[in-house]
Formats: sequence, C-alpha cells, structure tokens
Amino acid sequence: MSALKRICVFCGSSAGARPAYAAAARELGRTLAERGLGIVFGGGKVGLMGVLADAALAAGGETIGVIPEALVAREIGHQGLTTVHVVRSMHERKTLMADLADAFIALPGGYGTFEEFFEAVTWTQLGIHSKPCGVLNVEGYYDALLALLRRAVADGFIREKNLALVLDAPDVPTLLQRLEAFRPVTPEPGIARAER
Repeated sequence: MSALKRICVFCGSSAGARPAYAAAARELGRTLAERGLGIVFGGGKVGLMGVLADAALAAGGETIGVIPEALVAREIGHQGLTTVHVVRSMHERKTLMADLADAFIALPGGYGTFEEFFEAVTWTQLGIHSKPCGVLNVEGYYDALLALLRRAVADGFIREKNLALVLDAPDVPTLLQRLEAFRPVTPEPGIARAER
C-alpha cells in the first residue's frame, strides 16, 4: 500500500495550446481518485486546474482547494470541491498546500506552476520536508527545463545527486510509481550556501 495519501498538483489556470495538456490533467485527476489519493491544488475551476478537479470529482476523489483571497475572483474558485481553504496570501497558500500533501506533481503551466513546484523541490533539498516532486512531461513540455537543470549541474550550481529531486515521466502511471519509490537525499552541511 502506498505511503502517499494526498498529492499536491501545480498546473495552469489556462488549458494551454495543446489538447494533450487537458487530457493529461483529466487522466491524472481520474487516476488519483481511482487509487484513493486525494488532490491538493490551487482551487480554481478554470484551465487545467478545473479539468483536474472535475475529473477527480467525477471519479469520487477528494479535492482540496487552497486559494488566496485576492485570486478567488480571478481564478474563479471551484464550488464543487470536497474542501476549500481561502487564505490571505500566496505564502500561506504554498505552506498549507505543502502541509496537506505527501508529494508534488507539476502539470504543464506557467510562472506560478514553475515557482510553486521549485519551492517544493527546494524545501526537499534543504530537508524542510522529504516529499517527492515530479513533473508530468506531457509531449516534452518540460524537456527544456530538465535540460536547464542538467546545465546547472554542469556549471556547478546544483549537485549531481540533487538532480534526483526532480522526478519526471511522460505518463501518469510511471510518474506515480517514481513518486512512491522516492527516497530523499540527505542534505549536506552548507547546502543553503552552495545551492540557491
């Protein structure tokens, strides 16, 4: 039985330009629900967030939305979720999402998705938590990002062992398997100075 109970999913408030992105969000929502895994996400009903939540709800899954007061109108809060937490700030949002989840997945998205995902990765790197972080690399969406991480290793900004902190897979079953198999890397003294 998986130690994972809830997975935080970061994704776009837009559906993106390719139908494959919404299809992946739909598959992820359905699969997590079918496996009895709850979803923690940004709480919106638009874009990939809405697709993810609707698929999970249709399959009987738990959906927990966390949305700042300032974004309730802009992201159009989803009204059908299991639980909604309205918080004061983006900082509170990210902290609560991390507290509620056992792992993190990034679907395709923009600045917000990247920023939230990499904060979770950084917290794993620093030992603030030991939760796995993975990207669902739909149609190669994250290829350039993964190449950037390899460049950061080559240029001395990320330790090679810490590449393993960002798991990736092109499909949902493989990514979930990698999240479940994840074993955290032990932080080294001085890591906060060496990698920022």
